[in-house]
This record gives sequence, C-alpha cells and structure tokens, in this order.
Amino acid sequence: MNASTPYSSTLLDNAIKEFAKLPGIGRKTALRLVLHLLRQSNEEVETFGNAFITLRNNIQYCKRCHNISDTEICQICADQRRDSSTICVVENINDVISIENTQQFKGLYHVLGGVISPMSGIGPSDLSIDMLVDRVQTESIKEVILALSPTMEGDTTNFYLYKKLSPFNVEISTIARGVSIGDELEYADEITLGRSILNRTPYTV
Repeated sequence: MNASTPYSSTLLDNAIKEFAKLPGIGRKTALRLVLHLLRQSNEEVETFGNAFITLRNNIQYCKRCHNISDTEICQICADQRRDSSTICVVENINDVISIENTQQFKGLYHVLGGVISPMSGIGPSDLSIDMLVDRVQTESIKEVILALSPTMEGDTTNFYLYKKLSPFNVEISTIARGVSIGDELEYADEITLGRSILNRTPYTV
C-alpha cells in the first residue's frame, strides 16, 4: 500500500480526490460515489464520463442572454411562446434554473455573470452589462426585472443597472423582498421566489 493513501489502491485514492474537489462533496461522499461507479458496467461508466467530456467541449453561452446553451441561441430565447418584451436580469445560470423551477416567469433572461464587487475585483466591465444595454436599445423591451440576490453587492449592481437603463423608455422593477436580505437567490424556496417575481415592484433609488 502506498504510504500516502489510506486505501489499498492509488487509483481509488486518485478518483476520490477528484470527486472531493466538487463543491459540497467530502471524502466520505466521494468514496461512496467512486465505489458506486465501480459497481457499474464499463459501458455505464464510459457514458457517465463522456457526458462531462462532451459537456465541457461543446457547451456554449447564448449570444443573446449569456445563458448556458447547446447552440448559439438558447432554448428559452428561441421559444416563441415567451414574452420577449420582458427581461429578467440575474447573476448566474443557477438563478435562471431557480426562477424557471417556479414556473411563474414567462419572459426572457439576461445573465450578468456575477455582481459588482470591488472587494473581489469585479467591476462593471467584467459583467455582461453592455450586452444588456444593447438589448434594451435594439429589442422591443418594455420591462427589465432586476432579480439579483438582496446582498450589498446585489444592491450595488441594481443601482448601477438602474442608472444605465433609466435613460431608456423601459420600466425597471425589482423582485419583492420575500427573499430575505443577505440571502443568495438560488437558495430561496420556489414558492417564495415565485411570489417575489409575481409581486415585483418598481425600482426606486
């Protein structure tokens, strides 16, 4: 046995270390996952591994909203049944998934890719804010919903976006504060998040 590993196999230890790099996965959980895969057939394990290789090699970001996509335009933007006059601005792809799970929003999205955070070295130029402004200018947008997490960084970004978008003839609203101050949007329960979208209010400074 290799002195650097508590297991009888270095291959096993290496696989556990890779799984343990995933967020929320400790070594015990990683061990269970690896042992589970070892009980599967070669074909099943290859399918599992190839799914991630294919994802990493072929995934794209929608040219319109910057959501994750298989093609240049994501399925949400391409859906003619969606309300193309309303844009919901979110921090990341997790937030798109969270809001979609509520089944309360039928408009389009715009993924910023983060929030303004000087402490982390993230400024407006690091986000897809210019793309959002361009969409408001070129598309028939009637309302922009600011659906950022109610944190200090989220509020700072909301204020910046309001200043950038206020010169245009567009309604600017924000989600209702059913989401607690300081909470991350993706961790809000679906009912609370859904009501926050439905009961959004005009953004004021």
